[in-house]
Amino acid sequence: MGHNLETRSLLDELRSFDKNGGIFDLGHPLLNRMAESFVKAAGIGAVQAVSREAYFTAFEGGDSTAIPPEIPSSRKKPHHFSELRGETNRKSVEALVKGTGKESLQWGLAAGMYSGITYGLKEARGVHDWKNSAVAGAITGAALALTFDDSSHEQIVHGAITGAALSTAANLLTGIF
Repeated sequence: MGHNLETRSLLDELRSFDKNGGIFDLGHPLLNRMAESFVKAAGIGAVQAVSREAYFTAFEGGDSTAIPPEIPSSRKKPHHFSELRGETNRKSVEALVKGTGKESLQWGLAAGMYSGITYGLKEARGVHDWKNSAVAGAITGAALALTFDDSSHEQIVHGAITGAALSTAANLLTGIF
């Protein structure tokens, strides 16, 4: 494998990310970790949003009542990008891009924020444990709830509790499986 940038393939470049410490070098490990987590999760969020919309568009065929009975009734509401069935293709594409961008931002925000908080708590407390995960999950869950269109006090508290519970469980279960 050559080190000359002109002769290296894209695959060689991607493999070097792990060896060189990541995608970004912003001058501080906290910033690097947050930026890398944000970018990776935002990409995953975009793929998830577009895949979900493609599935519902193909499955429903434009009819939001066509969801099968085995899916719980709470999921039978129109899906997130309901405005995709606009008057023109341009409006549909605009709605897809807007919705995908918002979901990407939410996924990236959650990952970058969680990663940064856990890193900061580890550095401040000198230990990485379930308490760091619980605090980071609660703060991230509350912040994520604030990104929803009509977030209420109850949704913010619910997001904080859910975030704390999920991240604590993930921390406690690490290494078991």
